Amino acid sequence: MEQFFLFNSRLGIPLPDLTENWEEYDLETRHGILLHWEKIRGSIPDRIAELEKTINLKQAQLNDESNFIRSCELNSEISELASIINDLWLWYRTQQDISSEKMHR
Repeated sequence: MEQFFLFNSRLGIPLPDLTENWEEYDLETRHGILLHWEKIRGSIPDRIAELEKTINLKQAQLNDESNFIRSCELNSEISELASIINDLWLWYRTQQDISSEKMHR
């Protein structure tokens, strides 16, 4: 079923990449896609925890940073990581009754 997913380097997980409308896949294929998605979906909390650790490290660096430019860079990096976490939570909330709109990137 991996052929129905494409790795998203920003999020660090594969995302659905369907070329057909959901209803055009046979029942067995849809079932396989959903099972594979549930495995990916189950890994999202671990991915979020990794990113949260990175944010905590960057926040600790920020607390000790006296260079304004580096402080701005750290803030930007923290903001991007928070955005990734937000997107991952949105994908995590995608339930098994995935519609064709949700399955397309």
